[in-house]
Amino acid sequence: MEKPSKKELKEKLSDIEYAVTQENATERPFTGKYDDFYQEGIYVDIVSGEPLFSSKDKYDAGCGWPSFTKPIEKQDIVENSDFSLGMRRVEVRSKEADSHLGHVFTDGPQEMGGLRYCINAAALRFIPVAELEKEGYGEYKSLFE
Repeated sequence: MEKPSKKELKEKLSDIEYAVTQENATERPFTGKYDDFYQEGIYVDIVSGEPLFSSKDKYDAGCGWPSFTKPIEKQDIVENSDFSLGMRRVEVRSKEADSHLGHVFTDGPQEMGGLRYCINAAALRFIPVAELEKEGYGEYKSLFE
C-alpha cells in the first residue's frame, strides 16, 4: 500500500479524521461515532483500510473512546513511547499507513489480558459482518462464527 499524499488525505478525510490520523490529535471524549456502538464487525484504518480491531474485543471502558482488549493481529499495530503532555504513555499506530490511532494502557480487563487499546473513533471505519465479503474482508468472517 502506498500512503496517499497529504493533499489526497485532506480531500478524503474530515478535519477531525485528518487531525487525529496525521497530526496525532485526540478527539474529544464521548464524541466519536464508535464510542457507544456495539454492532458486530471489524474496525479498519480509515486511511488504508488495514484491519485493526474486532467488535468481539470491544468493551465499554467508560473513558469516552472506543476501547478494545487487543488488536486483530498484534503485528499490525506499532507501539511507540509517548512522553507528550507531561505523561508517559504508549501510542499505537497502524503499521501500513502509520496513522495515529490512540494509546494502549494497562488498566484493561485482567481476565482479557489487562490491556485497554483506547482508540480515536476518527481513525476507524467500521465494516459490519454482513458486508465483510463485499468489502474484501471475507477472511475475517471466521471471527464471528
